[in-house]
Amino acid sequence: MQQRRLGRTDLSVSAICLGTMTWGQQNTEDEAHQQMDRAVARGVNFLDTAELYPIPPKPETQGRTETYIGNWIRARGNRDRIIVASKVVGRTANAWFRDGYPSKLVRADIFDAVEKSLKRLRTDYIDLYQIHFPERQVPWGSNPSRVGNWPASRDADETPIAETIAVFDELVKAGKIRHFGLSNESSWGVMRFLFESEKGNGPRAVSLQNAYNLVNRSFEVNLAELSDRETVSLLAYSPLAQGYLTGKYDHGARPAGSRSQLFNRGQRYETPNAAEVQLEYNELARNFGIEPALFANAFVTNRPFVTSNIVGATSLEQLDMALSSAGVTWTDEMQKAVDAIHQRTGNPCP
Repeated sequence: MQQRRLGRTDLSVSAICLGTMTWGQQNTEDEAHQQMDRAVARGVNFLDTAELYPIPPKPETQGRTETYIGNWIRARGNRDRIIVASKVVGRTANAWFRDGYPSKLVRADIFDAVEKSLKRLRTDYIDLYQIHFPERQVPWGSNPSRVGNWPASRDADETPIAETIAVFDELVKAGKIRHFGLSNESSWGVMRFLFESEKGNGPRAVSLQNAYNLVNRSFEVNLAELSDRETVSLLAYSPLAQGYLTGKYDHGARPAGSRSQLFNRGQRYETPNAAEVQLEYNELARNFGIEPALFANAFVTNRPFVTSNIVGATSLEQLDMALSSAGVTWTDEMQKAVDAIHQRTGNPCP
């Protein structure tokens, strides 16, 4: 498994990162441990989780994923060989994160989040601690094709970025986290965090975790240049567009036990014209003699600005296919064929 440098840090992370958001909802703890064992055996050294997980978020399951990871790390005795990334939620009215009150990106809430994550993960430090989504009001993912009415409304009590990043500075100095990252951010948001860091107000963001896949290449519009020039690593999530790029949902199919069948959370990938475009990419993969899921993952893993592709699976068979994408030779012919579809269809699922 190829190792790639994380931002400007001295950490090298595997080209594929093991995503964990199904553990505790669709996957049992034993299944989670099997996935981690399999991934590590195939060269993965990078796990991504969040205080929010598992998905869909519920008070009765919140934090369960981190607990599974902590138990596995303790049982395997491999903390020094695993790079663990987790996240703190942004602004949310869901009160179960902070023991009965809404959460914001203020000192008390961030410290509460990190202490709980450290306890669940059974570790003294988190290698990469990320803001899961901005506190300010922005469309989910922060990089839509359209923003509707603009400017967006602003909360009167919006926490200044300078105040938020100063909290992460405390966490680094206290040894609770090693590095700071962002997620679901825009180019403006990333640059504001970098600006505050350059002013000496807090640690530099080393990474950005945003959605990136065949039907959502919005990262390329502005963020790819930012990533390159500022050395902010892209940790790409949703490479299979929540399963729509596996082919299992083609022609309206909804297999029993699939996320789309279990949960009503696929709206991002069920936009007008999305099904037709997803089918076109899936058929393209088959024309190359490659399973759609392998093709879609290989596209992400091999993009020059992707540091690590965050894959997720509910079975070892799915995981094996995702991990195999690191060994696929992505050709100019494949890229030209993908670009031809994108030129006509754009980003139907930003």
